[in-house]
Amino acid sequence: MTLTAIKYSATTSTLSLLDQRLLPETTKYIDCTSALEAASAIKSMVVRGAPAIGITAAYGMAMAQKNGEDLAEAYKVLAASRPTAVNLKWALDRIKDEDDMEDVAISIHNEDIGLNKKLGDNGAHFMKDGVLTICNTGALATGGHGTALGMIRSSLSMGNKLHVFACETRPYNQGARLTTWECSQDKIPCTLIADSMAAALMASGKISAVVAGCDRVANNGDTANKIGTYSLAVLAKHHGIPFYIGMPMSTLDRSCPSGADIPIEERPARELFSALPDIGVWNPAFDVTPAELITAWVSEEGVWDKDTFWC
Repeated sequence: MTLTAIKYSATTSTLSLLDQRLLPETTKYIDCTSALEAASAIKSMVVRGAPAIGITAAYGMAMAQKNGEDLAEAYKVLAASRPTAVNLKWALDRIKDEDDMEDVAISIHNEDIGLNKKLGDNGAHFMKDGVLTICNTGALATGGHGTALGMIRSSLSMGNKLHVFACETRPYNQGARLTTWECSQDKIPCTLIADSMAAALMASGKISAVVAGCDRVANNGDTANKIGTYSLAVLAKHHGIPFYIGMPMSTLDRSCPSGADIPIEERPARELFSALPDIGVWNPAFDVTPAELITAWVSEEGVWDKDTFWC
């Protein structure tokens, strides 16, 4: 990709984030110079995707240190910005006691790009023919390359032929707005579908694999990801299609026993529908896919199967 979602200037201690709420129509960066501004960007979904959230939080702590802010308060504000993505806490815990947080934040950012490429290469052989995916798991959601979409990128770079089918991913339309944009930028063959078309598409025989990212994986393999992922896993099981998770090791939460213990963020009602004040809205940002519906988890360390979690 020619554009990067996260840029940091050590000269000015400024974090520049590509405003993903405006894509694909408008390309605009928002500058953050404090922990509070970084937390606001995470909460309002200027930046999204578990790895990218963690990187942004790390830079938020670095800017807080540079500014002489209360670091305990900065940690608290950043940690509360989006509770489901475990990368957020992982990054904050890694950086909180460092003397030079800026240096560590830059390292976290650079490391993520390399880890994504390893993950992508480890899962590339699963990606062939028609591949269905949900939300956005590419360079926009990470430090670069991507997780689930990174597996697709790696497969194509190895000379394999495949075609991406992107679910629109209601209600925020990350698939329709962001995944299609990334595919267009990188000339990846892609077809957009409405979420409700997934079953019919699988039944048509055009899909050989379903791949998704993750925001948190519990110790037993239960996986939290964008709302709608669970539905795809159930459909894939019915149609006999393998279902893969792109799992950076930073999203594996060994302290979380199962999916029942993963906190699920609820987004504001206005993001879904708000025209009728007497109508209630339930708008969870994530759902949890039980481990038994997942064929394998692909990480930078290799491919995990169910025995890895259940032994």
